Amino acid sequence: MIPSNPPKARVRRHLVKTAGVAAALALAVAACGGGGSGETAEGGGSTTLTITVWNLAKTPEFTALFDAFEKANPGVTVKPADILADDYPEKVTTMLAGGDKTDVITMKNVTDYSRYSARGQLLDITDMVKSTDTSKLAGLDAFNVNDSYFALPYRQDFWLLYYNKAMFDKANIKLDGPITWDDYAKYAQQLSQGDGNQKVYGTYHHTWRSVIQAISAAQTGGDQLSGDYNFFADQYNMALGLQKGGNALDFGTATAQQADYRTMFETAATAMMPMGTWYISGILEAKEKGESQVDWALAPMPQRPGATDVTTFGSPTAFAVNKRSENADLARKFVQFAASKAGAEAITKVGVVPALQDPAITEAYFGLKGMPADDLSKKAFEPDKVVLEMPVSDKTSDVDTILNEEHQLIMVGDKSVTEGIKSMSDRVKSEVLN
Repeated sequence: MIPSNPPKARVRRHLVKTAGVAAALALAVAACGGGGSGETAEGGGSTTLTITVWNLAKTPEFTALFDAFEKANPGVTVKPADILADDYPEKVTTMLAGGDKTDVITMKNVTDYSRYSARGQLLDITDMVKSTDTSKLAGLDAFNVNDSYFALPYRQDFWLLYYNKAMFDKANIKLDGPITWDDYAKYAQQLSQGDGNQKVYGTYHHTWRSVIQAISAAQTGGDQLSGDYNFFADQYNMALGLQKGGNALDFGTATAQQADYRTMFETAATAMMPMGTWYISGILEAKEKGESQVDWALAPMPQRPGATDVTTFGSPTAFAVNKRSENADLARKFVQFAASKAGAEAITKVGVVPALQDPAITEAYFGLKGMPADDLSKKAFEPDKVVLEMPVSDKTSDVDTILNEEHQLIMVGDKSVTEGIKSMSDRVKSEVLN
């Protein structure tokens, strides 16, 4: 089994209280076999490094990192392999299975990582991890595979609540602290208005299963690998109730239209939206370009009634070296750079939460133009507990597939909540655990 170590400590400790500024990670780059995968001229000519990414135009962190790496390494050219976000896991899986030699593979989530590392498709970079102090690199434990590492995180995200301040003010709803899911459902009903093309939903739940399942697991202590999923029920009933009442865009429509959560929020088609911290960079970019006028702010993720602490879920994002890369030395150097102080500074400038965390970087983050400065938005960055989005195991990928299939059937109404949960449990137990 691959150990799973969900971060238990307060994110506040990582984001605010960490003492000192970490020097750039002095990760050792060992010599690896193979020649360069691009054009490499004698005497320091151009070297091309290929890296898989998703939705490059709408994911500014990639461009920020690549530009910074090229500047720090004259003569190097980064060539992104751009893939649609929704197609990314399937496309990369197919690429690796087919022997593709793209140098660096971006690990969008730990589920994909567990799949690729278990199949021996990633280069072992344990030496890079163990030869340096990685104590300030949040999310690293998620990539521990039997005390070996095949990726280094460069970004650490967790989920919170985005809301439209203007809509809340118009409805005379004031948020001054964490809310419960009951409050959330009530506000969604109050904030919904209009119909047809002018419809404004009280909230928007994106189609990912984690919107329902990961938060249920985090806030109930449920285990998504257990084969027992009754702890999903409350969250499904709430989400389906809002959908049925017209207070949230229904799942079928969102799937058929390939709804873009950025468009939903930035065009004021929804008043609230649970989403990860990575989206902050998207809003800042849209506002800077004049593509959105949304008056936005942040709040902690809603909690179950009676909760005394704020619990949410999150996941690190990492870079790994393709085991088939013919440019492994440069690929390792890029992975090192992205996880270092220089990489953290580059993505902080575009509103992305880096894995390498220290007070100076956090101060710079909240000093960005366009960041909300109210106390609740800052409090949203201080959850008491961030649970890993999905436990990492050799069974993670298979369980994830089943949970996602059944999630879709529940959300479109093909199965009731009870039927869907029972099917999840039966399938995981019979097809994976046994």
